Amino acid sequence: MAKSVLIAGAGLGGLATALRLAKRGYKVEIVEKNGNAGGRLNQLKKDGFTFDTGPSFFSMSYEFTEFANDCRIKLPFEYYELDPLYSVNFSKSPVTYHLYKEISKLAAQFREQDPDFETGFRSYLDKSKRLFHDTNVVIKSNYDNLFEYLLTLAKVNPLHLPVLFRNFYDHVAHYVKSDDARQILSLVAFFLGKTPFDTPAVYTLLSYTEFMHDGYFNVKGGMYRVVEGIVDELEKENVKIHYNTEIVDYVQEGDKLKYLVDKNGRKWGADIIVVNSDAAVFRGRVFRRREYTEEKLDKMDWTMGSLTIYLGIKCKLPEVSHHNYYLGDNYREYAGKVFISPEIVDKPYYYVNVLSRSNPGCAPEGCESLFFVCPVPDLSKKPRWDDRDKIVDSIIDDYSARIKKDIRPEIVSRTVYTPFDWQEQFNLHRGSGLGLSHKMMQIGGFRPKNFDEVFKNVFYVGASTIPGGGLPMVVIGSRLVTERIEKYNVKAE
Repeated sequence: MAKSVLIAGAGLGGLATALRLAKRGYKVEIVEKNGNAGGRLNQLKKDGFTFDTGPSFFSMSYEFTEFANDCRIKLPFEYYELDPLYSVNFSKSPVTYHLYKEISKLAAQFREQDPDFETGFRSYLDKSKRLFHDTNVVIKSNYDNLFEYLLTLAKVNPLHLPVLFRNFYDHVAHYVKSDDARQILSLVAFFLGKTPFDTPAVYTLLSYTEFMHDGYFNVKGGMYRVVEGIVDELEKENVKIHYNTEIVDYVQEGDKLKYLVDKNGRKWGADIIVVNSDAAVFRGRVFRRREYTEEKLDKMDWTMGSLTIYLGIKCKLPEVSHHNYYLGDNYREYAGKVFISPEIVDKPYYYVNVLSRSNPGCAPEGCESLFFVCPVPDLSKKPRWDDRDKIVDSIIDDYSARIKKDIRPEIVSRTVYTPFDWQEQFNLHRGSGLGLSHKMMQIGGFRPKNFDEVFKNVFYVGASTIPGGGLPMVVIGSRLVTERIEKYNVKAE
């Protein structure tokens, strides 16, 4: 009876899968390249400050509840709802918009630009709701082959077909007239690592999760509490995590994987092996599959790179919200260049998370922890980052101008990660921040499978396999891969 499981990677997908399997009686062990768990859902502690290094909020909270129920535990972290969801500022105007969940309150901010905004927006959300519920089965299913995926797609209401031929921005524009509102509502496409002009309109279903179905949430004490909570539960199940263990090779035995081999030559084996590294990159770099060579990976469609800045400042910013977006005045032009033009970072769009706004323990008294994220070209378009400090300084200066306070003299802690750093830490192809993109030919049955094509006992979980990127998607993915392992285990008996 196949009972032992080795998981390569202690990101959220690996941790969630480990706990699901441990609770089902499997003997689970984890190897992790870095010195701590979490993958991109991580934490930086420096100079008395604490920063979330990756995801800074989450949606679809019910998926975490399902995870806890499946594992028969109390959810090992506390969270609270955001309202407003976030705030948005344009360089062309001193006005700051607040994305309230109360539609009438949100609509009041756009009344002068678009008197019919509320009517159009409610129609948009109604369409998003139907998209969400009608496509839910597609997101939450395993597929053994492309035919199964296409068969599932065929069950989706044909009324949604026109959406397949629109991009995110155009779909939003179909319902609201205000340029500012169109840009703000389509920002969620950037959460998927692409722009609103090359993200399929089907993902406007996310607006329903934002404003109606659930919302956005922060975790008390910072997002890393999610990781710490699951690791605590794994310790109760005697699941050992071996840190600083990078997998570089393998040993096979027939149609099964016998061992994964780390960089020190140590062999790690189990009846079942789960890969929580990037599903495409791992197939290429470790398994050396011809379909996933560096050249083949370059031909796939990847998400943008991320320039992240972590600042500790010795003052408070009471006028700034927890989550903030700072946009320029050339939205379409910016979106067209952000993937390909290194010069675009001179006038960037960026996000700022003031973690200490809701978690005062994350900064010394009287101080703030600031986390900046700026979309940038990946390393294939901008391979050199020796100008990073100049770019970071320009972002800090722009931010200071927006909030009407020069924070440069207040900075006491400064850390910067470029796409090169993200690539090195997490084996991300060309520093792509969120792995493979979600274009139509890279989702569902077209995405790298969560089971291996060669080794019957190897499975995958994480952003670049099904159902896709984002914390709730990865949690769903942990359930899907657990279902596959359970099915395999029955056959192995």
